[in-house]
Amino acid sequence: MLRRAFFSVGLVLVFVGAVIASGEHKNVELVGRALEEGPAYAIAVQGDYAYLCAGGVLVVLDVSDPTSPVKVGRVVLPGVACGVYVSGSYAYVADRDDGLRIIDISNPTSPQEVGFYDTGDRALDVYVSGSYAYVADYYDGLRIIDISNPTSPQEVGYYDTGDYARDVYVSGSYAYVADSGDGLRIIDISDPTSPQEVGFYDTRDWACDVYVSGSYAYVADDEDGLRVIDISDPTSPQEVGFYDTGHRAWDVYVSGSYAYVADGVDGLRIIDISDPTSPQEVGFYDTGGWAYDVYISGSYAYVADYRDGLRVIDISDPTSPQEVGFYDTGDWAYDVYISGSYAYVADWEDGLRVIDISDPTSPQEVGFYDTGGWAHGVYISGSYVYVADGYGGLRIIDISDPTSPSEVGFYDTGSSACGVYVSGSYAYVADWEDGLRIIDILDPTSPQEVGFYDTGGWALGVYVSGSYAYVADWEDGLRIIDILDPTSPQEVGFYDTGSYAYGVYVSGSYAYVADGGDGLRIIDISDPTSPQEVGFYDTGGWALGVYVSGSYAYVADREDGLYILRFRVPLEVCSSEVGLPSRYKLYQNRPNPFNPVTVIEYQLPEDTEVKLEVYSLVGQRVRELVNERQEAGYYSVRWDGRDDEGREVSAGIYLYRLEAGRFTKVRKMVLVR
Repeated sequence: MLRRAFFSVGLVLVFVGAVIASGEHKNVELVGRALEEGPAYAIAVQGDYAYLCAGGVLVVLDVSDPTSPVKVGRVVLPGVACGVYVSGSYAYVADRDDGLRIIDISNPTSPQEVGFYDTGDRALDVYVSGSYAYVADYYDGLRIIDISNPTSPQEVGYYDTGDYARDVYVSGSYAYVADSGDGLRIIDISDPTSPQEVGFYDTRDWACDVYVSGSYAYVADDEDGLRVIDISDPTSPQEVGFYDTGHRAWDVYVSGSYAYVADGVDGLRIIDISDPTSPQEVGFYDTGGWAYDVYISGSYAYVADYRDGLRVIDISDPTSPQEVGFYDTGDWAYDVYISGSYAYVADWEDGLRVIDISDPTSPQEVGFYDTGGWAHGVYISGSYVYVADGYGGLRIIDISDPTSPSEVGFYDTGSSACGVYVSGSYAYVADWEDGLRIIDILDPTSPQEVGFYDTGGWALGVYVSGSYAYVADWEDGLRIIDILDPTSPQEVGFYDTGSYAYGVYVSGSYAYVADGGDGLRIIDISDPTSPQEVGFYDTGGWALGVYVSGSYAYVADREDGLYILRFRVPLEVCSSEVGLPSRYKLYQNRPNPFNPVTVIEYQLPEDTEVKLEVYSLVGQRVRELVNERQEAGYYSVRWDGRDDEGREVSAGIYLYRLEAGRFTKVRKMVLVR
């Protein structure tokens, strides 16, 4: 089903997007954040306190009464908090792309970061035993870190688990690893410098997390909920019980006779496991949703927050945004558009919701319309609202009376309508695999397609400015389409944003792209035939939507909520003036496309062996650009479109690959002749 496909793609790519440190930026500064608390990914309990990973925040909850948890403290992290372990006065947080973060929690109401370690890939969970932290580091398997000095952690060993290591628990001389599709892996760590596998159990879905208590391993098994595995014999584990948590079980922690399950957008589920063969739910705590889109009107930001509906944020002081109101739309709020005193929300299977926001602190629903499909995008022009309705195509709704919206026309776009923009008498629809559809809406009761353009990827969002349509095209980045003649649109330029382009907003001569795992990308489109990146800011989670108002860009980040960013017009700065980088990074080449020369830039936070090579799409090496030991710093390398023998290569798509220490990154570039 498409509904499953939309969600599943997002879930997987949380872990397979580009390895870029959250908060890294170029010509963009962070001004403020709101709704940082997102979906629940992990939890640890010590005494009367639970430490909950909720989006980009570690939340401290008083759980002295398990049926009524209360928030008492929090710390905002640079990435997305995926796993946490508490030992003594420290909380060890697996912070995805930002590695292992060590938080002093001696005062639970005021936690403070004191140290960190870059694990190399995506730190998804952590367990502490003695003076070692065991990190489930996705592609890189199990990493073993010496934390005898919490302010200066060091790696001492690792084990490649085979699939994607997402969680780890240590009991005695064994590490139990939740290894995604490979289920539960049991590793002998009696010698931390040389770990060895001794047993495994294939769970039914994706093993996301594991906790061991006594002779049982409790596995958070994604859509299959909580699995209870008997591990009395580590070489032959057996399942004895399970509980369906309702959404997607991503983490589990056991304390006494309770299992605490982080269940994605369904928040915290508390399960009684006094009888491991028959677990029962006894309580829950609702965490934040997933910020999918944002619209600015006056001094308020309106966020479509998935299962948490519409969130209203006061941004009169951009440095300190505050939530002032919300409305539970009923289903999954994907998009929002403000017109007058009403917010129009695309609410997935619940269609169009019309919310009165005349009092932003108390929004009230006044009307709705069941669009029939999956309402994913919304745009208002005059007295009509145009809904991108998934497989239901384009729906045209008369909202002259907001309390009684009625459909007047529709058009079957052919694929799955994800986004829509109206300009003049045309509706431009981002239609998933079918690219850009151009619909004549001069007569709203009888819309007709007049042109289309196959963008090549998955068209998710579209913005029209002047005679150009800017399409956010998933893996294919930003596509720029000349629509001067709507019956014959032509691509004139594109830019590979690096990750997965979800949404786009154009302001002046810049296109602001919400680029999934790579955050916000700012593209200079003063020459639409040759777009160039001039700034970026890596948000902590997945950037899905962007809105520009004045000098601020408001980014809806799925896990990390709302980011308020200010773009600074770029100035030339010598690397010697900006100091040494804190992370490895490979930048998108520029220009791209190019003919015949392009520049590849990268940065090194430490002295290391470096190899930079160009490959064809079939994996054949074309050119070795760098193969030497280099000092920490910023580097720029030119490629002239020739192979190792000095011959010009043909036009097409090429890959360039940077290896530096344990860091590896590949990007695409396009040579035109």
